[in-house]
Amino acid sequence: MKRVGVVYHSVSGCSKVLAESVVEGVNTLEKCIGVALEIQGESIRHGRYEDQSLLAQLDQCEAIVMGSPTFMGTVSAQFKAFMDAASERYGDRCWLDKLAAGFTVGSNFSGDQLGTIRTLQVFAAQMGMLWVPLDILPSQDSLGRNRGGCQSGLVAVAEGAGEIHQLDRLTAVHLGRRVAGLALRTSDFRTALLD
Repeated sequence: MKRVGVVYHSVSGCSKVLAESVVEGVNTLEKCIGVALEIQGESIRHGRYEDQSLLAQLDQCEAIVMGSPTFMGTVSAQFKAFMDAASERYGDRCWLDKLAAGFTVGSNFSGDQLGTIRTLQVFAAQMGMLWVPLDILPSQDSLGRNRGGCQSGLVAVAEGAGEIHQLDRLTAVHLGRRVAGLALRTSDFRTALLD
Protein backbone atom coordinates (compact mmCIF):
# COMPACT_ATOMS: atom_id res chain seq x y z
CA MET A 1 0.00 0.00 0.00
CA LYS A 2 1.22 3.47 -0.88
CA ARG A 3 0.59 5.99 1.89
CA VAL A 4 -0.30 9.59 1.17
CA GLY A 5 -0.12 11.88 4.19
CA VAL A 6 -2.38 14.91 4.22
CA VAL A 7 -0.97 17.28 6.82
CA TYR A 8 -3.00 20.38 7.56
CA HIS A 9 -3.89 23.12 10.01
CA SER A 10 -7.49 24.26 10.36
CA VAL A 11 -9.00 27.09 12.36
CA SER A 12 -12.61 27.35 11.17
CA GLY A 13 -12.92 23.77 9.88
CA CYS A 14 -12.55 24.65 6.19
CA SER A 15 -9.03 23.24 5.80
CA LYS A 16 -10.21 20.10 7.59
CA VAL A 17 -13.04 19.62 5.06
CA LEU A 18 -10.52 20.00 2.22
CA ALA A 19 -8.06 17.58 3.89
CA GLU A 20 -10.79 14.97 4.33
CA SER A 21 -11.75 15.43 0.67
CA VAL A 22 -8.14 14.92 -0.44
CA VAL A 23 -8.01 11.71 1.65
CA GLU A 24 -11.28 10.61 0.03
CA GLY A 25 -9.64 11.05 -3.39
CA VAL A 26 -6.55 9.10 -2.36
CA ASN A 27 -8.70 6.26 -1.08
CA THR A 28 -10.46 5.85 -4.44
CA LEU A 29 -7.38 3.98 -5.64
CA GLU A 30 -7.08 0.40 -4.43
CA LYS A 31 -3.38 0.34 -3.63
CA CYS A 32 -3.30 3.68 -1.81
CA ILE A 33 -4.32 4.85 1.63
CA GLY A 34 -4.74 8.46 2.66
CA VAL A 35 -3.96 9.56 6.20
CA ALA A 36 -5.17 12.92 7.54
CA LEU A 37 -2.77 14.44 10.06
CA GLU A 38 -3.92 17.63 11.77
CA ILE A 39 -1.47 20.14 13.20
CA GLN A 40 -2.71 21.01 16.68
CA GLY A 41 -1.84 24.27 18.40
CA GLU A 42 -1.17 22.34 21.62
CA SER A 43 1.79 20.69 19.87
CA ILE A 44 3.59 24.03 19.68
CA ARG A 45 5.59 25.04 22.74
CA HIS A 46 7.72 28.15 22.95
CA GLY A 47 7.21 28.62 19.20
CA ARG A 48 8.42 25.13 18.25
CA TYR A 49 6.31 22.31 16.85
CA GLU A 50 6.98 19.20 18.95
CA ASP A 51 4.80 16.37 17.62
CA GLN A 52 7.53 14.00 16.45
CA SER A 53 5.02 11.17 15.94
CA LEU A 54 3.23 13.15 13.22
CA LEU A 55 6.54 13.86 11.50
CA ALA A 56 7.50 10.17 11.76
CA GLN A 57 4.22 9.21 10.10
CA LEU A 58 5.02 11.55 7.21
CA ASP A 59 8.46 9.92 6.90
CA GLN A 60 6.64 6.70 5.99
CA CYS A 61 4.51 8.29 3.26
CA GLU A 62 5.14 8.12 -0.47
CA ALA A 63 3.57 11.57 -0.91
CA ILE A 64 2.64 14.50 1.32
CA VAL A 65 -0.21 16.90 0.60
CA MET A 66 -0.03 20.05 2.72
CA GLY A 67 -2.88 22.39 3.60
CA SER A 68 -3.23 25.62 5.52
CA PRO A 69 -5.64 28.52 5.63
CA THR A 70 -4.25 31.70 4.12
CA PHE A 71 -3.51 34.27 6.81
CA MET A 72 -2.02 37.58 5.69
CA GLY A 73 -0.93 36.07 2.36
CA THR A 74 0.83 32.96 3.65
CA VAL A 75 0.45 29.83 5.79
CA SER A 76 -0.81 30.04 9.37
CA ALA A 77 1.74 30.44 12.17
CA GLN A 78 0.93 26.90 13.30
CA PHE A 79 1.69 25.47 9.86
CA LYS A 80 4.92 27.48 9.68
CA ALA A 81 5.96 26.01 13.04
CA PHE A 82 5.37 22.54 11.55
CA MET A 83 7.49 23.45 8.50
CA ASP A 84 10.32 24.65 10.72
CA ALA A 85 10.24 21.40 12.71
CA ALA A 86 10.14 19.31 9.52
CA SER A 87 13.17 21.17 8.21
CA GLU A 88 15.25 19.11 10.65
CA ARG A 89 14.81 16.39 8.02
CA TYR A 90 16.52 18.61 5.43
CA GLY A 91 20.04 17.36 6.16
CA ASP A 92 19.30 13.65 5.98
CA ARG A 93 17.04 14.16 2.92
CA CYS A 94 14.48 11.64 4.18
CA TRP A 95 11.72 13.42 2.18
CA LEU A 96 13.85 13.52 -0.97
CA ASP A 97 11.83 12.68 -4.11
CA LYS A 98 8.56 12.27 -2.22
CA LEU A 99 5.63 13.78 -4.09
CA ALA A 100 4.19 16.99 -2.67
CA ALA A 101 1.07 19.05 -3.34
CA GLY A 102 -0.83 21.75 -1.55
CA PHE A 103 -4.13 23.41 -0.84
CA THR A 104 -5.35 26.51 0.90
CA VAL A 105 -8.55 28.34 1.68
CA GLY A 106 -9.24 32.03 2.06
CA SER A 107 -12.23 34.24 2.67
CA ASN A 108 -12.54 35.52 -0.92
CA PHE A 109 -11.30 34.87 -4.45
CA SER A 110 -8.61 37.53 -4.29
CA GLY A 111 -7.30 36.79 -0.83
CA ASP A 112 -3.64 36.29 -1.78
CA GLN A 113 -3.97 32.50 -1.46
CA LEU A 114 -1.31 32.02 -4.13
CA GLY A 115 1.22 33.28 -1.57
CA THR A 116 0.36 30.27 0.58
CA ILE A 117 0.71 27.84 -2.33
CA ARG A 118 4.08 29.38 -3.22
CA THR A 119 5.24 29.01 0.39
CA LEU A 120 4.32 25.31 0.28
CA GLN A 121 6.09 24.89 -3.08
CA VAL A 122 9.29 26.51 -1.81
CA PHE A 123 9.22 24.34 1.32
CA ALA A 124 8.77 21.22 -0.85
CA ALA A 125 11.68 22.30 -3.07
CA GLN A 126 13.91 22.85 -0.02
CA MET A 127 13.09 19.32 1.09
CA GLY A 128 13.92 17.92 -2.38
CA MET A 129 10.32 16.91 -3.04
CA LEU A 130 8.56 16.76 -6.42
CA TRP A 131 5.60 19.17 -6.70
CA VAL A 132 2.32 17.93 -8.21
CA PRO A 133 0.16 20.73 -9.64
CA LEU A 134 -3.49 20.52 -10.52
CA ASP A 135 -4.19 19.27 -14.02
CA ILE A 136 -7.67 20.74 -14.43
CA LEU A 137 -8.28 23.41 -17.05
CA PRO A 138 -10.81 25.55 -15.18
CA SER A 139 -12.64 26.94 -18.18
CA GLN A 140 -12.87 23.54 -19.85
CA ASP A 141 -13.83 21.26 -16.95
CA SER A 142 -17.34 19.90 -17.46
CA LEU A 143 -17.81 19.62 -13.68
CA GLY A 144 -16.67 23.18 -12.97
CA ARG A 145 -13.77 22.14 -10.73
CA ASN A 146 -10.78 24.41 -10.11
CA ARG A 147 -13.13 27.38 -10.15
CA GLY A 148 -10.37 29.64 -8.79
CA GLY A 149 -8.19 28.85 -11.82
CA CYS A 150 -4.98 28.17 -9.87
CA GLN A 151 -2.85 25.46 -11.45
CA SER A 152 -0.11 25.42 -8.79
CA GLY A 153 -2.38 23.94 -6.13
CA LEU A 154 -5.94 23.96 -4.85
CA VAL A 155 -7.19 27.42 -3.90
CA ALA A 156 -10.60 27.34 -2.22
CA VAL A 157 -12.90 30.04 -0.92
CA ALA A 158 -14.68 29.61 2.42
CA GLU A 159 -18.46 29.79 2.29
CA GLY A 160 -18.61 30.22 6.07
CA ALA A 161 -17.17 28.54 9.15
CA GLY A 162 -16.44 24.95 8.16
CA GLU A 163 -18.27 25.36 4.85
CA ILE A 164 -16.58 24.70 1.52
CA HIS A 165 -18.18 25.09 -1.90
CA GLN A 166 -18.98 21.72 -3.45
CA LEU A 167 -16.78 22.44 -6.49
CA ASP A 168 -13.79 23.16 -4.25
CA ARG A 169 -14.47 19.91 -2.41
CA LEU A 170 -14.61 18.02 -5.73
CA THR A 171 -11.32 19.65 -6.74
CA ALA A 172 -9.78 18.41 -3.48
CA VAL A 173 -11.00 14.87 -4.19
CA HIS A 174 -9.42 15.11 -7.64
CA LEU A 175 -6.13 16.38 -6.19
CA GLY A 176 -5.99 13.42 -3.79
CA ARG A 177 -6.66 10.95 -6.58
CA ARG A 178 -4.06 12.61 -8.82
CA VAL A 179 -1.34 12.53 -6.16
CA ALA A 180 -2.15 8.90 -5.28
CA GLY A 181 -2.08 7.87 -8.95
CA LEU A 182 1.30 9.50 -9.42
CA ALA A 183 2.58 7.89 -6.21
CA LEU A 184 1.72 4.50 -7.68
CA ARG A 185 3.42 5.34 -10.98
CA THR A 186 6.60 6.81 -9.49
CA SER A 187 7.26 4.47 -6.56
CA ASP A 188 9.68 2.30 -8.57
CA PHE A 189 11.51 5.44 -9.71
CA ARG A 190 11.87 6.65 -6.12
CA THR A 191 13.03 3.23 -4.91
CA ALA A 192 15.70 3.11 -7.63
CA LEU A 193 16.96 6.57 -6.69
CA LEU A 194 17.23 5.68 -3.01
CA ASP A 195 19.19 2.46 -3.67
